[in-house]
Amino acid sequence: MTPKGNLVIISGFSGVGKGTVVHSLMSRHTGYALSVSCTTRAPRPGEKDGADYFYITQKEFDSMIERGEFLEYARYVDHSYGTPGKYVKQKLEEGLDVILEIEIQGAMKVRRQYPEAVLIFIMPPDFETLKNRLAGRGSETADVIRARLKRAAAESEGIEQYDYIFINDIADDCADRIHRLLRSLRSRTSSNRAFIEKIRNQIEEFRKENANDSSII
Repeated sequence: MTPKGNLVIISGFSGVGKGTVVHSLMSRHTGYALSVSCTTRAPRPGEKDGADYFYITQKEFDSMIERGEFLEYARYVDHSYGTPGKYVKQKLEEGLDVILEIEIQGAMKVRRQYPEAVLIFIMPPDFETLKNRLAGRGSETADVIRARLKRAAAESEGIEQYDYIFINDIADDCADRIHRLLRSLRSRTSSNRAFIEKIRNQIEEFRKENANDSSII
């Protein structure tokens, strides 16, 4: 029996390369589904609608909130981000580990709904690397970069609420380490409740059928 999938939340400072790590995880390993979030920000160069994000207007975003369509949503550096809930629930039932690449505010909201979610925070090797990665994007102004670095200071206060940290030195190596962790977590009792109940029922059925057989110890 296939275990129910794990809900995996991957967060990290802006510019740490968490998107690259998630892409590597998805392309190098099977058994995962990526939840595509909605955002009101504009696409960066190379990003595609429906693959990286669903790019929508603030009005559309607000309408989805009113209809209760988000598992979580948050405001981050002047833009809104939200996770549609229907897709997540469907893929978990199919036995896939669902990856949510979301910010710390959203992660805490999801944790309240899914206490068994696995929370992973991606860290840079050092702060200088983080600054260089943000500047190296070439897609954001100096003011935006400063805002994201200031936000990192606030986010660093919440890292202890995560279950694991992984240092993104080389993206593929980081993705492989995360994969090994998530494969091991499939043996958790919380991921195998249906299987446990199945065995219990079979044992109980056997016990009832042989209740009067004194030869069975």
